[in-house]
Amino acid sequence: MARILITNGTIVSPSGRYASDVFIDGETIQAIFQPGQAASLGIVADKVIDATGKYVIPGGVDVHTHMELPMGPIEATDTFETGSNAAAWGGITTIVDMALQRKGENIQDGLAAWHQKAAGNCSIDYAFHQIMGDIHDQSLKDMTYLVEHEGVTSFKLFMAYPDTYYSDDGQILRAMQEASNNGAVIMMHAENGMAIDVLIQQHLARGETDPVFHSISRPSLLEGEATHRAIVLSQVAGNVPLYIVHMSASEALNEVARAQHEGLNVFAETCPQYLYLTLEEHLSQPDFEGAKFVCSPPIRSRHDHHHHQSDLWKGLRMNELAVVSTDHCPFCFKDQKTLGRNDFSKIPNGLPGVEHRMELIYQGVVLGELSLERWVETCCTTPARMFGMYPKKGIIAPGADADIVVWDPHQKTTIGINGKHHMNTDYSAFEGTVIDGKVDTVLSRGMVVVENDTFTGRKGHGKYVKRDLCQYLH
Repeated sequence: MARILITNGTIVSPSGRYASDVFIDGETIQAIFQPGQAASLGIVADKVIDATGKYVIPGGVDVHTHMELPMGPIEATDTFETGSNAAAWGGITTIVDMALQRKGENIQDGLAAWHQKAAGNCSIDYAFHQIMGDIHDQSLKDMTYLVEHEGVTSFKLFMAYPDTYYSDDGQILRAMQEASNNGAVIMMHAENGMAIDVLIQQHLARGETDPVFHSISRPSLLEGEATHRAIVLSQVAGNVPLYIVHMSASEALNEVARAQHEGLNVFAETCPQYLYLTLEEHLSQPDFEGAKFVCSPPIRSRHDHHHHQSDLWKGLRMNELAVVSTDHCPFCFKDQKTLGRNDFSKIPNGLPGVEHRMELIYQGVVLGELSLERWVETCCTTPARMFGMYPKKGIIAPGADADIVVWDPHQKTTIGINGKHHMNTDYSAFEGTVIDGKVDTVLSRGMVVVENDTFTGRKGHGKYVKRDLCQYLH
């Protein structure tokens, strides 16, 4: 493996920025030097990366992706190969994907299936959360087995989707009690699925079948209510660590902020789509184009009495929202999204996003929504800490994996099918968006995987990461 020196750059960490050089030996960061110090010490590198005028940041950690996720008769279009390559193009060096257990399936079989999909196919490192869609005595035992033996220390439950993944409050409580014993984090899709199903049927009965009704049938009040209920159940289970995924609504954010004020181990993430896209501009597009933006929770209206987007940016600034992830779950418009042409409830839920999180949240820095340091914290450091991968991931420090992004604030990036787009979909959810910055160079464990607008990574370079328990508790 090569010895690489990154010179003349500005390292950005959650706690500040400083001019330093990074020396990599093999797969790990060997040393951080003051500018010019490496030369005076006689350090010889096989490769020198000149980062003059650029930021040097930890590789991005996206803790919520769905590669090759089966959904009814179809599957998410990114494989672990195409999805990890697209992630690398976006400055992401670690993904945590969702292994799946459905009703009647065994958890360990579900995890094994995901290992089979990913092994030997990823160009960056990967880990797994476990979706629990069937909670009973055996699956609870399996939970603890996964924590103790498999490096899977977080479990996702659903308050939504009564037909598939839904768990009732009693099942959720049992899983949370098990987690309070084994130290795992419970991740929650917090929407009141039972009430939403009633609303969906009522809209369809009235002939309201367009994509926009996907959002209207999933009101933000029901996201807030489910978030509150999840927090109460986590308290009853002994302040078990609770992580609300893909938060879109002010009401839900307020519940999390209140819980944190009480000192509870309650955390949340949001996603770029909730910070930028709106019901009016995107979901309401004519000729069924709005289907491209169907995900759950849905894209919200800009005219709600809550200003969801400004509240979410505020939540990111104040650490009410600890993490930005993507919930990357890509489907093509042609032949997949169009399955719901006369029935919005049949549109596959999910957006392609893994490639653009670093770019889109950086644009929030440009717009003054959050600081450069906070960008690194929410996209790199906190996700690594929250899900037991720190200090190997999420930080530039001696001994850490050499997962590094050189970011150029002086270049621009145009996102879209006609610009930068490497995900395996026939459309971009952020078509035409211009970012005032650019992914310049990306290293995964010391291997240069993106450089000079060229992918130089290798299928199978990515390794499975066995995760520890959460390192972010209150």
